[in-house]
Amino acid sequence: MRLNGRDYDRTGLARLAGDTGAAGGVRAVVLDDGAERGIRALEFRTGAGLSFDVLVDRAMDLGTAEFRGNGFGWRSATGFRHPGLHEYRDDDGLSMMRSFSGLLLTAGLDHTLFSAEVDASQYRYPPRETVWNGLHGRVGNIPARLHGYGERWSDDGECVLWAEGEVRQAAIFGEHLRLTRRIEADVGGTEIRLIDTVRNAGFDPTPHMYLYHVNIGWPFLDEGARCEFPFERTTWQSDSVAEQGVSNIEMPAPQKGFIEQVYEHELKPDAAGKVRPRLVNERLGVFFELEFDTAQFPAFFQWLHLREGAYAIGFEPSTHHVQGEAAARENGSMTFLEPGEERRYETAFRVGEL
Repeated sequence: MRLNGRDYDRTGLARLAGDTGAAGGVRAVVLDDGAERGIRALEFRTGAGLSFDVLVDRAMDLGTAEFRGNGFGWRSATGFRHPGLHEYRDDDGLSMMRSFSGLLLTAGLDHTLFSAEVDASQYRYPPRETVWNGLHGRVGNIPARLHGYGERWSDDGECVLWAEGEVRQAAIFGEHLRLTRRIEADVGGTEIRLIDTVRNAGFDPTPHMYLYHVNIGWPFLDEGARCEFPFERTTWQSDSVAEQGVSNIEMPAPQKGFIEQVYEHELKPDAAGKVRPRLVNERLGVFFELEFDTAQFPAFFQWLHLREGAYAIGFEPSTHHVQGEAAARENGSMTFLEPGEERRYETAFRVGEL
């Protein structure tokens, strides 16, 4: 692996340091104050200047994230609230807004987007004919069972930091879905790799919707920062776009009373089916890039939340379009996983210098 302009193999690094942690590593900690108290976290740190936290008790989502001292994972006023404080039906289905912070919030596993009450007859339980789902579903506030974490040397000589765990979303007379999540980062690199598998571990056909709410904040997001997308066309936008007229390409400073602007874009994939939307900050000389497979995530949303005190931009690859679950059921595009069926999602988060 290459660090600070020099190449190292496993033996060469061992000659210099008795612990790989001198170059980079993963450390298990427990957050211990305020609403975060009790959350297990894994601190990843690479020798190329990338650091990020994996929130084990928050579906192994990504919290704080920095590159060479500059933050890019959004930090909201809610902090990383312990899931034990979460009330799913609070705020008329908007309870996620009381625990919404960090680089990645996972939405699903059976519902994404806005609240919906839908048919649940597949579970064959007469007292529960329908199921009610809040904004972006339940999974983001379910603790994971941690399988392990650490480091391994790959065949090509790279030291890989990793963590893996399982999140179970299950109910009697309801869904039984399991998310197995693996997170990797090279000690010599500035890329986070996310490998997710969602499996129907139950015995009834079960709805499946999946979305990554990837949130970039200050200082990567700042006045003059620019979005770079391989646009084909914009297929939907919120009413606030026309009302406010704020560009979704050139980012302004925080706005007083800003109403979120949301877009669904059709992006042009490369020959391998991949797209790489970016946020570029030329003043800092840095970029953030998300890479995903359009076969796995056929829809993509851009979220602008440029209000004072909650300044963020979101990239959102999704399995379903912005109209949500009720519309997907009506038009036949809703995904149902058969017993034992699974879906795999491979995504990369990259930062670097221009």
